[in-house]
Amino acid sequence: MARIGVEQSLTQVKEALMEMGHEIIDLQTEEDARQCDCCVVSGMDNNVMGMQDTVSEGQVINAQGYSAEEITQMVNERLS
Repeated sequence: MARIGVEQSLTQVKEALMEMGHEIIDLQTEEDARQCDCCVVSGMDNNVMGMQDTVSEGQVINAQGYSAEEITQMVNERLS
């Protein structure tokens, strides 16, 4: 399965993805994001500093407004 980076605040998303067999990495640094196939972010501090640097070649999913089930579906669709 894939290596998925998930922000620490998204506990339900982490649990759902782990149940599906994905390896979960807590996103704390840019290096964490570089190691992932896909990243799930909360969107709470989206582009606060006006920076748009690309950190990861993988997919980034903004979880804001979605349930854990919807996010797991998005992850699986983007990784397939």
